Amino acid sequence: MKISILDQSPILSGATPEQALQESLRLAQAGEKAGYTRYWIAEHHDLTGLACPAPEVMLGYIGANTEKIRIGSGAVLLPHYKPYKVAETFNLLATLFPDRIDLGIGRAPGGSAEATMALSDNFLEGIKKMPGSFKELLHFLRQDFPAEHMFSKVSAAPRPPVSPEPWLLGTSEKSAILAAANGVAYAFGEFMSDEDGSKIVEKYSNDFQPSPESKLPKVMISVSVICAETTERAEELALSSQLWRIQQENGEGNKGVPSLQSAKQYSFSDKEKAMLNDSKKKMVIGNPAEVKQRLFELQELYHADEMMILTITPTYLDRIRSYQFIADEIL
Repeated sequence: MKISILDQSPILSGATPEQALQESLRLAQAGEKAGYTRYWIAEHHDLTGLACPAPEVMLGYIGANTEKIRIGSGAVLLPHYKPYKVAETFNLLATLFPDRIDLGIGRAPGGSAEATMALSDNFLEGIKKMPGSFKELLHFLRQDFPAEHMFSKVSAAPRPPVSPEPWLLGTSEKSAILAAANGVAYAFGEFMSDEDGSKIVEKYSNDFQPSPESKLPKVMISVSVICAETTERAEELALSSQLWRIQQENGEGNKGVPSLQSAKQYSFSDKEKAMLNDSKKKMVIGNPAEVKQRLFELQELYHADEMMILTITPTYLDRIRSYQFIADEIL
């Protein structure tokens, strides 16, 4: 099984954004050493518990301090930007780090309504234009606009020796259809979708149209995972990220990921207990053998080519240890 890392660059309680970003580099380096296939970093705006608004900047830093692990965006939120600029940026990264760059594209706002307005005056219009914008981006990467197109002579320089690998990230049938129609790899966010993911991925695979990037569909499933030496310890660590998710939904997550002590002492309301149970159902929590079994079950359910793991724990050391436990069991 190929497994990869999804990093949201969380800021832990009492930590600083600088620490969170340095720990992102440390995680990428640990993942490379452990044998993970890819390291992707997410884009968020005006969310004080998450440190990275610009994956493309962090990828330059991480690429310069790693050697072989593939690195990418999880994701660039295309409705905010012009496709040409995104193509230029990732072609530059692919020139600096040949055959290592993934360009993950998403369509979520990634932050507050005010931040969305500050980034792009009319985000909803960007959503409507998403199919065309994505196709335009691929034309810039492939350099294959029709001769009569106004951009046919425009180059997204520099031209890298190996183009970035495009991926579309999503949680709904709309994203699956768009990925399939354009013949690109599809990353399904299982950890944040309430829909029947297996049906969505099946739709992608059935509708897939071969492209210059791929003749066959390619699926990666993103899962929230907490792994520790024992099941009890994993469940204990998971309580922190579960509480943080509840706090975020209540508009109270701006202090960062709660410490384990804070999570243990927190008095959950009945409503929050129900939310806690719901969030637990969307996570893989356990010891290495249990996590391995569940990941293989999910891989079989989705017929996935790869799995991607998001882990948020109350300490950065516990996060690295979780990824290491999984690598030791699977890789």
